[in-house]
Parts: sequence; structure tokens; C-alpha cells
Amino acid sequence: MKNGSDIPQSVSFPSKSLSLVPYEVFTSPAQYALENERVFKGPVWSYLGLSRDVSDPGDYLVSAIGEISIIVVRNLDGVLRAMVNRCAHRGALLCLERSGSARKFSCVYHAWSYDLDGNLTNVAFEKGIKGDGGMASNFCKEEHGLRRIRITEFSGLLFGSFSEAAPEIEDYLGPEVCSRVKRVLHKPLRILGRNTQILPNNWKLYMENVKDSYHASILHLFFTTFRLNRLTQSGEIIVDESGGHHVSYSRIDQDHSNAQYKKEDVRSNNDTVALTDPAILRTIDEFGDGISLQILTVFPGFVLQQVQNSLAIRQVLPRGADKTDLVWTYLGFEDDDEEMQEHRLVQNNMVGPAGYISMEDGAVGGFIQRGITGTSEDASVVLMGGEGAESQTSRVTEASVRGFWKKYRSLMGI
Repeated sequence: MKNGSDIPQSVSFPSKSLSLVPYEVFTSPAQYALENERVFKGPVWSYLGLSRDVSDPGDYLVSAIGEISIIVVRNLDGVLRAMVNRCAHRGALLCLERSGSARKFSCVYHAWSYDLDGNLTNVAFEKGIKGDGGMASNFCKEEHGLRRIRITEFSGLLFGSFSEAAPEIEDYLGPEVCSRVKRVLHKPLRILGRNTQILPNNWKLYMENVKDSYHASILHLFFTTFRLNRLTQSGEIIVDESGGHHVSYSRIDQDHSNAQYKKEDVRSNNDTVALTDPAILRTIDEFGDGISLQILTVFPGFVLQQVQNSLAIRQVLPRGADKTDLVWTYLGFEDDDEEMQEHRLVQNNMVGPAGYISMEDGAVGGFIQRGITGTSEDASVVLMGGEGAESQTSRVTEASVRGFWKKYRSLMGI
């Protein structure tokens, strides 16, 4: 959408309230294009990967900010660099592998080569052949390096930003989120596995979902059937000052009664199902605080989960107005013994694309995307727990969903 001066305009919201979200914000290609400039290239820090994956000089990984492919590399001096994965010549992807080790990067198209700092070091046939052809006499390699972006590290996590206005990472996260990240990522990590899930919905629908504690024990039958996460358990919703980041956590409840769920007559009311092998339900209090579930998000697209002893990072990458890649990285710790590693692998069956408690999340976003098609004039209602975006002791709330829209609207100028 554009106004008279051809300045791109965002989808308008029905009111200043955070509780009404127009469906057009999830379906409009113009809105999606605008997000690339104002959100993903804006003053935010986007998750790129783990520092352990680029621990040695020459190690690199390929990640993304929005749809923009990014190279993260540790140069020969041990300094981290992040650069757009695009040859400065004709725009071809430079790194074609997800990760590896290199002394330089060379484009397959015309063999332009770059050092690990992104400097252009060689142009094939720069001087032509026998004095014919070649680059113009005023061509200067120093002016044609890779586009660098900012990179920072926090608790073993790597974040990148296109904007010089993004604050230092600890200020961006805030003290509560920082402490909750450190609570989980408190010692050297081991990677247990990775996969990528394709979601048939807008990226913001998934971010709403992971911020929505209200749905967890209604949608996910496994959670409530086996008393893993119930709204009757003690817990809290923490929303940072900007609204963009949140933490939801709960503790195992000693009251195993199903009374409240029977009273509400919800789908997750089930007292008749049992597991032949209940090993997947075992919780080891490895953090010493009794918290059995913690979901943490960082705007725009980072999720850190602890579901009992299943630890994972989820990276949310938009791939169009109605398509999203969800990249899962399953974690353990280097000092896990064989029994603990096996326990984590068993519990990882609860999460991921076909997980007992994640399969529904992969489907429900598609239900919404299909349900809102053609109804851009209408809006969703986000009123559970009030209209604010502040921390709450009750998890029967959508406060952190409203927080997402608070941050989003501030960046989009709405």
C-alpha cells in the first residue's frame, strides 16, 4: 500500500489497542515486503546460530535474517564476521553449503574470490587476455567486498543486525530474558540433531503461537493427558519492556486432579489413556528450580525451549507471506553421560515436526492461514488476560502475544 508520495505504508490496525490484529497483516504481500526493511533490516538482533559451530578459524555457517542469506565465519585471527551471502559481482549465492571450513570464499559463477573478512581478493581475468578485455582501468577491488553486518555473541548464541541503531545485545534482551537464557545455556553444548520444518503460514502466526501459553494445554492433548503442562500449575509470563521478548514457565503440579479441565469441558480432558512405557514422562530437575517447562522468545524469530529435559532452539525464517521455515536444533550438554543423552533423545520425540506436543503447532498455523484468506477486513481478538502487554503471574493470558504486536507496531510505524 502507498500514499500520495509513494512511500510504502503498513497495513492499518483497527485501533491503538493491541487486542485487535487485522488479518491482512498475515496475508498482504506488500506488508511482507515492508517487513524486510522495517523489521528484519531494522534495529533488531536476529539469531544466526551457535558459536560452537564456528569455534575454529575458517569455520563458517550459512544462516538467514528474514529471507536474506547470511554467512557467519571465524576469520584466521579468530574474529567473528557476518556478511550477506551474495557475490558482489552479479549477486549469485557465494556459499552453497550449510557449514564447513574454508580459507577463502569463491563464487562458482565467475570465480570472484573473497577472504574471510569479506574483502575481494581476486577477479578472474581482471586484466583480460593478452591485453584485450578485462575490468575497466578504474576498477578497485577494495570497493567491491561483501556486505558486512553486525554480529554479537551472548551465552553461546550468535545474533546479527543490519542496523547500527540496534542496542548492545544485553540491553536489547533485558535483564529478565538474559537471566533466563543463561539459566538453560549455562555450560558447553552438544548438538543432538537438526531438521527444518516447512510451515504453510505467515511467520508471525508461529511467533504468536509460541508466545501463547493459553493454548498449550488445550490444543496439545499429550500435555494435559499426562499432566506435563496444565494451566492449573504454578508459573508466570514475563514480557520485557519492549514487548518483543517473553518467557513462559511452569512447575510440575502435585495436584493431578482433572477437575478444572472437566469443568471447562475442553478437548484435553482425558483420564483414560496411559503409556506402556512412561520413560518419556520422567523429569530430571537438572536446573534445580523445579521448572519443568520454559519457552523463551527473542524478537523477531528466536525460540529457546526447555520441555522437561528436551532442550532445543527454534529459528523462525519467513519464506513468503504464507510460508515459513522452522529450523530446529536439538541440544544437550557436553558433560551429559550416556543415560542423560539417551533420556534427551527419547524426550525429543515430544517436539519437532512430528512431536507429540509440537505436531499440532505445525498444523494450526495452516488452519488460520486458510481460515483468514479473503477476510482481510476482519481482525483477530487477543483479549485473554486483558489488553496490556505486561508480565503476569497467570498463564491464562495473551499478554505476550500483545507484546509481540507492541514491538512489531513500533518498528512498522503503526
